[in-house]
Amino acid sequence: MSDNVLELNDQNFQSTLSETDQPVLVDFWAPWCGPCKMLAPTIDELAEDYSGKVKVGKVNTDDSRQVAVEHQISAIPTLMLFKGGEVVERVSGLQPKEQLAALLDKHIG
Repeated sequence: MSDNVLELNDQNFQSTLSETDQPVLVDFWAPWCGPCKMLAPTIDELAEDYSGKVKVGKVNTDDSRQVAVEHQISAIPTLMLFKGGEVVERVSGLQPKEQLAALLDKHIG
């Protein structure tokens, strides 16, 4: 995992979202999920590409069930973009980097 990717969990999720003015892209994933593993390098690249503009974090849904339930995560990977603590985008399944970059570009600037 890239140094630019935050490891989020039940304990730090809300505080991390509330402590930043930047949009936060959150990847809900699990270690046994094949598509999640395929998406991981893309998440790392986005964290590098958008460093200073968007914070990127990952939530292991096996370890952080409370956050997963609160955000109604029923399929993984699910990506959610938070702005001001509110969900502004939500996509499920393996997504190409270009599509995710376009999603982020809509919310920065």
